Amino acid sequence: MSDITESDLQKLTEWDTPTICNGLEVVTPERRTIGFTTMPLVALDPSLPPICGYARTATMRAVTPPQGDAKAHRAAYYTYVAEGPGPRIVVLQDLDPEPGFGAFWGEVNTTVHKGLGCLGCVTNGSFRDIDASAKGFQILGGKVGPSHGWVHPVDFGVPVNIGGMAVNHGDIIHADRHGAVVVPAEAVKKLPEAIAMLERREKVILDAAKAPDFDIDKLKAAMAGAAEIH
Repeated sequence: MSDITESDLQKLTEWDTPTICNGLEVVTPERRTIGFTTMPLVALDPSLPPICGYARTATMRAVTPPQGDAKAHRAAYYTYVAEGPGPRIVVLQDLDPEPGFGAFWGEVNTTVHKGLGCLGCVTNGSFRDIDASAKGFQILGGKVGPSHGWVHPVDFGVPVNIGGMAVNHGDIIHADRHGAVVVPAEAVKKLPEAIAMLERREKVILDAAKAPDFDIDKLKAAMAGAAEIH
């Protein structure tokens, strides 16, 4: 959808990623079991709010040294990351036999990518420099590690898969400390209304469960009422 605005994406950051997944079950029920990370990921800063932006996809390796003109290739990668609509989120797949052997993300790359307009990164690889990384830049990574080895980008603008989440260049990604999910473009403007409906349903049950006289009969009544809320 070409009419999606930055404000539309910012609106989705009012909710955590689990809530976005709940909303997607309503507006795109065919994606109930696809499009989200299913492996545990470590958040660089769990206190940061959710992020939502357009995917910049890439692959990397750290076990073996880069081939050819490594500086030119790294510059081409940065150019790719900087181009196109924003905000942007890098989705980086580590291709090494042991993902996370070397950390692509640390003080330098978090600072560079933040300066290029990126909100954060989702990767099955590792990150380091926890205290020195760019403030406000979120990373969801496979693990924390001390070294970068021979870390280098291999390809970019290609399909990637992070913990079960298949991502293509330009996909809309929503992420927070829980994980990440691909938000289909056609769902972006529908999600706020769907989430509001779900919250109304949940409130009936939550209010009942918090009441001092709560019992199984009150639960059954609340569940029946919640099903009728639209």
